[in-house]
Amino acid sequence: MSKSKADTVPSEQTDTTEFVHRIRVGWADCDPALIAYTGRIPCFALESIDSWWECHAGQDWYRLNLDQNMGTPFVHMDLDFLAPITPRFSLQCAVSPVELGSSSVKFRVKGMQNDVPCFDGNFVCVFVEAKSFKKITAPPHIRDLIASYIEAG
Repeated sequence: MSKSKADTVPSEQTDTTEFVHRIRVGWADCDPALIAYTGRIPCFALESIDSWWECHAGQDWYRLNLDQNMGTPFVHMDLDFLAPITPRFSLQCAVSPVELGSSSVKFRVKGMQNDVPCFDGNFVCVFVEAKSFKKITAPPHIRDLIASYIEAG
C-alpha cells in the first residue's frame, strides 16, 4: 500500500503510548461481498508493523534490510476476524510489541473502524542477517527499544 493511502497517528510519536497507524481502505481492497478481501487484512497489519518500525526505530523494513543488513521475516501469524472492514471509514491499526525472545519479537495488531473492533492478530518475526538469511540475536539497541515498549505496555 502506498504512503498516500496511509498515515501514522501521531507521526511524531516517540514515547511508549499506543502506536496507531491509519489506513484508507479503498475499493480495490474489497471483494465481491463489498468488504475488505480477507487476504488484504494481513497486509494491513504488516504495513502497520512496518510503520511502527519506521516511527520507533527510525527505519522501515526496507532500510533495516539494506542499510543495517538485518531482516525480520515472519514465522507465525494468527488473526481473529471480529467485524467486516469496508472503505466507509479509515482503519485504525494499533501496534504493540508484546513478547521479546533472544532472536524474535511478537507484535499484536488490533484493527478498528468507527470504534468497532475488526480484527485482532499476533505476528512473530525472527531477526536474521539479511544477506545470508541466518538467524541472529536481536542487536542490543533493538532489544532495548522493544523491551521498553513491552515494559510500558
